[in-house]
Amino acid sequence: MISFIVRRMLLAIPTLIFISFISFVIIQLPPGDYVTAYAAQLRNAGDYITKAQEELMRQQLGLNDPMLVQYWRWISNIVFRGDFGFSLEWNKPVADLIWNRLGLTLAISSLSLVFTWIIAIPVGVYSATRQYSVFDYIFTVFGFLGKGIPDFLLALVLMWIGFAYLHMDVGGLISPQYESAPWTIDKVLNLLSHLWVPVVVLATGGAAGLIRVMRANMLDELGKPYVETAYAQGLSERQVVWNYPVRVALNPFISTVGWSLPALFSGDVITAVVLNLPTTGPLLLQALKMQDMYLAGSFILILSVFTVIGTLISDILLAWFDPRIRFA
Repeated sequence: MISFIVRRMLLAIPTLIFISFISFVIIQLPPGDYVTAYAAQLRNAGDYITKAQEELMRQQLGLNDPMLVQYWRWISNIVFRGDFGFSLEWNKPVADLIWNRLGLTLAISSLSLVFTWIIAIPVGVYSATRQYSVFDYIFTVFGFLGKGIPDFLLALVLMWIGFAYLHMDVGGLISPQYESAPWTIDKVLNLLSHLWVPVVVLATGGAAGLIRVMRANMLDELGKPYVETAYAQGLSERQVVWNYPVRVALNPFISTVGWSLPALFSGDVITAVVLNLPTTGPLLLQALKMQDMYLAGSFILILSVFTVIGTLISDILLAWFDPRIRFA
């Protein structure tokens, strides 16, 4: 196991270098650059800058340099100084922009993931062990509805319910009167009163899909000989189900840690835009739209690091939970 982890960590270095370079190139593939997008934004607002001013901006921002020079300047500052560069649009350090939004993003994503697993695992187990029961049909309908309803539509419905019936401030995570206020008990309670909407939206779609996965995996395992042997030894249904087939059926949950970890960082972009959440997702979307290469590239690089780490954690946990899995 130790040799496997060391080998994977060594392979992660060239992988991340390759991903960072490809990402940096792809961001700059669309016609124009940040100055082009900025000039277009000014024109839409009724303001203009001359071609000479555009060229001067490109020179000041180093956008006229060859792509390899721009990439090396960016990646070398990250590796040797921990400096992710300056956002061209925000004119602020990229690290400040990301870390300022990271706390709320992790809070929403982590709560959503926890609630997803709390709902999906026991419900999936119950549906499998009580196949074709009334509750199994109810959970099946919930699964199809949860997967069929887009997250942004569910967010709009919950916002309407909160505004029309619960008389709540909808959109955002904090009421306007608390935005610039220091953190107090009242501000935390206000945050919690807004937090339930994105958590419910994100957890519903995730839980609906994982319920079906858990149910299908459990049905595959319940008919196998080792389960019948456990029953024959006199173990109770609860001991048999939770100690044997559930442990194997959890493999898909564990294997998705590699996806869940970067999702904790990025959050759900569409839901965040609809709910006007101050998370990292909308910031990444805006960076891509404006071709803010240092901000967008840093996002993608961090997401890549989280994906590599998450995949390694998934492999280790799979070997721990399922003794059938061994590394060569």
